Amino acid sequence: MVTTDTTRELTVAGRFDDASVEMFRERGWWRDGSAAALLDRWARERPEQRFVSDGTVELDYATLRGRAYRLGARLLELGVRPGDRVAVQLPNWAEFAVSYLAVARIGAVMVPIMTVYRHTEVAHVLRNSGAVAAVTTGQFRSFDHADMFRSLRAECPELRTLLIARSEAQDGELSFDEACAGDTVPDDSVLGPHRDPDLPHLIVYTSGTESTAKGCVHTWNTLDFSGRGLADDVFHMTPDDVMFMPSPVAHATGLVVGLLVPLAVGAQTHLLDVWEPNEGLRRIAEYRCTATATATPFVRMTLDAARGECPDVSSMRFWLCAGAPIPEALAKEFAGVFVNGQLVPLYGASEVMAATCCHLEDSLERMSSSDGSPALDGVQIKIIRPDGDTAATGEEGEICYWGPGAILGYWREPERSAAVIDAEGWHHMGDLGKADADGYVRVTGRLKDIIIRGGTNISAGEVEGHLMAHPDVAGVAVVAYPDDRLGERAAAVVVAAPGATPTLEALTSYLRDERRIAPHKLPERLVLVPELPMTATGKVQKFRLRELARGEA
Repeated sequence: MVTTDTTRELTVAGRFDDASVEMFRERGWWRDGSAAALLDRWARERPEQRFVSDGTVELDYATLRGRAYRLGARLLELGVRPGDRVAVQLPNWAEFAVSYLAVARIGAVMVPIMTVYRHTEVAHVLRNSGAVAAVTTGQFRSFDHADMFRSLRAECPELRTLLIARSEAQDGELSFDEACAGDTVPDDSVLGPHRDPDLPHLIVYTSGTESTAKGCVHTWNTLDFSGRGLADDVFHMTPDDVMFMPSPVAHATGLVVGLLVPLAVGAQTHLLDVWEPNEGLRRIAEYRCTATATATPFVRMTLDAARGECPDVSSMRFWLCAGAPIPEALAKEFAGVFVNGQLVPLYGASEVMAATCCHLEDSLERMSSSDGSPALDGVQIKIIRPDGDTAATGEEGEICYWGPGAILGYWREPERSAAVIDAEGWHHMGDLGKADADGYVRVTGRLKDIIIRGGTNISAGEVEGHLMAHPDVAGVAVVAYPDDRLGERAAAVVVAAPGATPTLEALTSYLRDERRIAPHKLPERLVLVPELPMTATGKVQKFRLRELARGEA
């Protein structure tokens, strides 16, 4: 039995019962070790093999180890101690890999921050994490990150140290290159012992579908379970592979797939800092990339770009596609461009990384109709009804995860941790789904996307799916707005197709007469917007739309 006491600390003993921990170790799902131990191994066995490149910087394993360990030693000199949090807001650059391995080696806790985040989001992360040091850059995509951090230091007194990469450091700051400079490689007498793999290793913040991002606390063991499992069981990685990573390495997918998967087997990774599909195709061809993982829109944009003069991308053999099942037509189009490649769906979250996915042996029908079965050996998935009982085959309910990849909880938020981790250790994902008789899951929407109108539930995802079929609709989100009589009503927030001016009457007539959905599901308010507010990982920020719909109402 797992305690749900909201005052408990975030520990393995507080999160998992003894029998589970024993099983995780016996089955090899938790193998201890560390990210730095993997770096030591590959620097010893294949020192001159390139690990990371970004189009500007290339680092082999030995060089990376030297830079990371010198940076770690400098952080120790500056007062960073094991367990302290170090924030890193960098683009997809080699310096991110150096920073991650430096922080890991000295036993501090990495707090990655995506470069699209600005003052409000970054301030929340710094305050919530209590970061004592930060690594960032200056101007990137017309925004001065260093200047933002300088202003934030006044608001976040715990933030004592600021390192600046690829830009000028000011008084009281430290140049990243200077911190990594030198020829010697600090040893254990300087860096100390490797950190206990069951202590906090990473705090990755959720991408903001709710108003306040939560800090997901992973240990090395919970993180390595997903990274190593994906490398071995999904990507079938070898040292000859080159991972292509255009997704932000400062978030869950990019960090695990872009860094940990290749590190697990001694392979390479190539990072792209600004996504542009033609440049992505060119990088794949130039660096002979073999695998990647992105959100679904990346695939569509890449295929559109490939309709022109397409470079040789025959090296690509695997593209993991997160966020949505893959339509059969898209898979066939993909195969026409990436002639040796496979497009495979995955469903996961920052809290558990990889929950379900399809595998190479799965049929195209499976891949186009589901989000896969449990991704890795050791993962269990169940669908539960509102009363807590297990849903029947094909019945919609909340998706729950149990396994070695789950977080310890949310940093400094015991109430929110207790709200999603139940007494038996299951993590409630907050997503709705259905499972077939073979255990393949189809994600159908968000649990919080249920609008309760007069006591009757309306699935926002269902209505959105119908509205997207209307030719006048280019994008849509359905959200609730308050009503004194019914509690809630549904509003459709719509991005109009070019040249179109959809009306509430036209859309509800379409839903009622052509899509034939129940009358109580019809939106009762229409809000037209030029674009839907999105998180950096491509999720619609529905909390902002609820505020908009409430104001319109």
